[in-house]
Amino acid sequence: MANPLIKITNIKRDFVLGNEIVYVLKGIDLEINKGEYVALMGPSGSGKSTLMNLLGCLDTPTSGHYVLNGKDVSKMRDDELAEIRNKEIGFVFQTFNLLPRTTALDNVALPMIYAGHSKSERVLRATEVLKQVNLADRMDHQPNQLSGGQRQRVAIARALVNKPSIILADEPTGNLDSKTSVEIMKLFGDIHEQGNTVILVTHEEDIAAYAHRIIRLRDGLIESDTTK
Repeated sequence: MANPLIKITNIKRDFVLGNEIVYVLKGIDLEINKGEYVALMGPSGSGKSTLMNLLGCLDTPTSGHYVLNGKDVSKMRDDELAEIRNKEIGFVFQTFNLLPRTTALDNVALPMIYAGHSKSERVLRATEVLKQVNLADRMDHQPNQLSGGQRQRVAIARALVNKPSIILADEPTGNLDSKTSVEIMKLFGDIHEQGNTVILVTHEEDIAAYAHRIIRLRDGLIESDTTK
């Protein structure tokens, strides 16, 4: 058996609020293999957003270990985490997080600037992923000239541009109508079929149903972990 892409061992995350300590994650063990399609679910306050921030290397645990693609990221410095984020993880957010006065092409190419690619490499690869998300005819449009669904497609293309190990999507259909949500979820299905590991954070059962494995959190612990 190959090593899992993600291996989390007894991860805890506490936050200090005034005089008290809030124990958000209370000792989580989790393995996710390359090529899985996982949904993280749980009510407000269950710890799913905190877990997602840890998985995405946006935060570090209070204790425990997180090994991502063979590297222990739980003890890394901020600059090392930033490099891991840029190389290993493609983020898709509910609010799209696009630069407003910048074309779709330049929005998508942005992570490649941080990765040190040349202009010609950036244009070539950004064009390729925009075609992959069916936006070849919208490359020169700015976000305000695009529909919500098209903006989310730009965000997905940007997440794919550095060929990351993981696509991490936080409520990716939260701002979309139901028809557009179905289109976006079909796109995630296509991305998963092309070999990407997809981790989806959602509170909607119908969106989670697209994943092949559903992990439910409650009170900072994993309540259930089911694979279809």
